[in-house]
Amino acid sequence: MAPRADDALDRLAAAAPALDREVLSLALAARACAARTRDVGRRLAVIDYSRPSTEVRLWVFDLAQARLLHAEHVAHGRGSGDNRPTVFSDIEGSYQSSLGLFATAETYTGQNGYSLRLDGLEPGINGRARERLIVMHGADYVDPDQARRQGRLGRSWGCPAVRTAVARAVIDDLKDGQVLFAYADDPGWRQGSTLLHCPAR
Repeated sequence: MAPRADDALDRLAAAAPALDREVLSLALAARACAARTRDVGRRLAVIDYSRPSTEVRLWVFDLAQARLLHAEHVAHGRGSGDNRPTVFSDIEGSYQSSLGLFATAETYTGQNGYSLRLDGLEPGINGRARERLIVMHGADYVDPDQARRQGRLGRSWGCPAVRTAVARAVIDDLKDGQVLFAYADDPGWRQGSTLLHCPAR
């Protein structure tokens, strides 16, 4: 028998106590809504962009085992703000991060090394992620020690970049049809997201 939603939330929250419980609950709700119409895999990544870039704000879970696989720093787009991002969009050339639920897709090796393509599942919010080349990849500028010295991580062109040393492991745990949820305290997105306000069956 599948675990109840509250039980799953409790187990995951216990595995990652630094992750805000409300953010985790929203991620699980968006994933459950998407699961009505597509395969969402067994892995879930959660990014909390309400946190500054100098803090850990990416968590990757194995939901079947209620196990935390990774807790990492992650970059945001240079167009989204300085240490704490405040502006998000799905606009080409904005260099801004996008919010909402993404499906992970194929991997490839490009100018940023081993990378993971993302497909946005919320049109108007992140639906142009593939077109904008919003991918997960490793980057030398994701350096927590340097971030503490300069007051923020280096920033991407909108991609959720991670430390080069962990990029392959994180990407391999997330590739091929898992989901990634990117959160910020953005009232417009929270009110307008159809995955956060799942239609009744």
